[in-house]
Parts: sequence; C-alpha cells; structure tokens
Amino acid sequence: MIKPERLCKGDRVAIVSLSSGILGEKEILHKYELGKKRLEEKFGLEVVTMENALKGVDYIYNHPEKRAEDLMNAFKDKSIKGIICAIGGEDTIRLLPYIDYDVIRNNPKIFMGFSDTTANHLMMYKAGLVSYYGPALICDFANYVDMYDYTENAVRKMLFDAEETYEIKKCDYWTNEFISWCEENMNKAKKHLIDEKGYEVLQGHGKAAGKLLGGCLDAMPMYIGTDIWPSLEEWKDKILFLETSEEKPSPDLIRYYLRNLGAQGILGAIRGIICGKPQGEVYYEEYKEQYKMVLKEYGREDMIVIYNANFGHSEPIGIIPFGIECEIDADNKTIKLLERVVE
Repeated sequence: MIKPERLCKGDRVAIVSLSSGILGEKEILHKYELGKKRLEEKFGLEVVTMENALKGVDYIYNHPEKRAEDLMNAFKDKSIKGIICAIGGEDTIRLLPYIDYDVIRNNPKIFMGFSDTTANHLMMYKAGLVSYYGPALICDFANYVDMYDYTENAVRKMLFDAEETYEIKKCDYWTNEFISWCEENMNKAKKHLIDEKGYEVLQGHGKAAGKLLGGCLDAMPMYIGTDIWPSLEEWKDKILFLETSEEKPSPDLIRYYLRNLGAQGILGAIRGIICGKPQGEVYYEEYKEQYKMVLKEYGREDMIVIYNANFGHSEPIGIIPFGIECEIDADNKTIKLLERVVE
C-alpha cells in the first residue's frame, strides 16, 4: 500500500462533496465557513473548495459525474496534499463508473471521511493507497464551540507528526446529544458523558495483528459485488473494523450483515475485529450479542473482538487508517498501529 506524504503547515487541502450535497445549502454554509476556519487557524492549512462541492443537494444528487470529477481533479492537482470529505450520505456508489484508479495510484495524497465514504475508501484501497476513516468537515472540523480534543489530537499525531507507532487510546468521554445545525446554535456545547466502560473485549485472548480494512457496516451491502469490494484473498489476515451509522440499524439487521460476511468467508479469513461505539449507545448491549452469536455460528469464538472504539458515527471520533498494520491486545485492552500512517 502506498502511504501519502504527511501534512505540514501551509499545505493545501481540498474539500469535496462526494455523496450528500448538503454543504452547499444556505442554512449549512455557516458550517462550511466554520470548518474552513478551523482547518486554516488550528492546523495552518490552505483550504481549496472543489468546483462542485457547494452546488447543493439537488445538483450533487443529479450529477455523480461532477462529484467524481471533483475527486479526480483534486488528485490530479499537484499542489493539493489532502482531500477531506464534507460529509457522508448514501449515494457514493454512483461515482464508480467515473473513477480512474491510475489517477489515484499515481498521485497519492491524504483522503479522509467516514460513513458512506466507506465506498471512497474502498476505491482508494483498490488503487493501493492508504486512506483515513476519520473526521469530516461538517460533522467534526465544524463542531460547534470547538473541535473535540480527541479528534484534533488524532489528526495532529497521525497526519502531521507521522509518529513511528501510535496507540489508539479510548476516549474517556462521549456525547449522545445532537445540536441542530443552525447559526443560532453555534455557541451551544454538547454535554459530555464519562465513558466508564473503556474498551470491552467480547471474546478472545492474547494478541492479533494484521492490516486494517473495514468501514460502515450498514453501508457495505451497497458495495458487495461491485469492483471495489475486496476479494476473499484480500480479506485474509486483516483486522476488520466496523461501525454503524446514525440510522441505528436493528440488532436483526446487524446479524444479517454479519452473517453475510460469514457466508462470504470473510469472518473465517480475518484475524480480529474492532467495533465502534454505536451512536448514542443505542443497541449497545444488543449489538454485542449479535457479534458473539454470529462468530459462534461460523466457528470463530477464538477471534479477538474489541468493542466500544471511537470512530465513525459516535462522537468524538479518531482515525482508523486503511491498510496499516495494527495490533489488538485482548489481555491489555489496547489497539496499536505498528507503523507510521503517512510518509
């Protein structure tokens, strides 16, 4: 896997709308401005907003080719060092016919986002580029009052400092509060709850290591069978990371999705699983039971499963890098990246 170069103060980063076009809606433009300001003032980056990113929901929906054009142009532009998604959505899959994997492979740079952006990460994976399942502009960089320190630290340590190894520590707080996105709420802070659970080990003992591959579990059915879905051989010996969206899929659906991974042979091929905290801790205990049930059905009661990690849809979030060697330790309840994630 190709690692892109680390970010430095003064670098240019592109903003893209690859699924939902909400960034360009009048009532959300203040979030765009706030996120842009944070990237500029906190991280010293120069923000480049791609041509179609602010054209609104209807235009973005009706023109998947223009969304893909923005992505390809961001990769082609030698002056751009990173690409940050505005937000996820449910429509990234329609970009597939317009993606040039050679362009991605020959112009490696940081790409980051989560949720339906899983599809884009699988595109990067197919092209052989390490990418970063992490904060998006609207949700995280433009969080009202300030960015979460947990999220900011992950961006700095992984993408700027390029540390040789990195322990993904558990965040000791979380929130289940949603503050409506409107300018009147810009000074409202979310209430934090203490996370007393820490990482939970659902099963397994000792350590397991492998390269990271995964994403948003309830978005994956859209990608299975397409040319970006990894082959069974590509899943071999991986550490699978999974989280669930704001749709809060029922425990039954989680069971169905996991059984599909079992039927494909993926659960038999991987070395371990990292599970994200469900948003708002809805179905927190119920999801645990589904994981244990399905893994038992497929004879994988031996596999290490670490639960309640901070990535994806539960705030605050960190970064999980696709294609990077990771060690999960059930006895010590740790998640460690065994190599730097950028050059």
